[in-house]
Amino acid sequence: MAGGDHWFEEIADHLGAAYDRYAHTKGTVQEIDHVVTALDLKPGERVLDIGCGTGRHSLELGRRGIEAHGIDVSERFIEIARASADAASRGGSHPTFQRMDARSMDFERDFDAVICLCQGAFGMMTADGEDDAVVAGMARALRLGGAVALSAFNAYFAVKYHSDAEFDAGTGVSHERTEVRSESGAPRTVDLWTGCYTPRELRLLLASHGFVVDSISSVGPGDYGWAEATVESPEFLAIAHL
Repeated sequence: MAGGDHWFEEIADHLGAAYDRYAHTKGTVQEIDHVVTALDLKPGERVLDIGCGTGRHSLELGRRGIEAHGIDVSERFIEIARASADAASRGGSHPTFQRMDARSMDFERDFDAVICLCQGAFGMMTADGEDDAVVAGMARALRLGGAVALSAFNAYFAVKYHSDAEFDAGTGVSHERTEVRSESGAPRTVDLWTGCYTPRELRLLLASHGFVVDSISSVGPGDYGWAEATVESPEFLAIAHL
């Protein structure tokens, strides 16, 4: 499907460009520094950015001459990403953006690499196996030998530190009610659901779709690297290849 019926769309419509005011969006350059190294990306290669949001990672890849194509279920976020790409200074590669539901991607061996960062689509699905559909789409989208960088929320961290959220041990999904603000500052209380993972679960899921996992590291926004997986980091970053 071109659009989708995902619970996050209404939240994205309310946030608009205010999404980029949140602290977790401020580490883009450092995150892409690491991803470019980890995936050995070169100018001219094609990268699919799944759950691209307002396009920050795709835009940074484009500045480095890498051809990024971002998809997101939110039409509002895609509009913002396209406007940012059009307004960017010349040089590098101009990223493209498309509204698409990550659960039903139809790419076939079109990309050299795939990134899905900061709970972009993956981890924001329901507990009914839809993250599996996202990983299956990643595998179809990649050329043979292509690589993926996938971040996921750390289940250990959620259990240990998320006192304001409810963690369902049976599904691995964390639920919280929180306030978000629009571009004009208008508040809205919303429900957020986040699928949380252990390194073992990530390895098994990726392997089930033909990926060879190269590493799983403990990371946080703007703090990507090769740190050993621990219970103390908010996210894990999996690097894998077909």
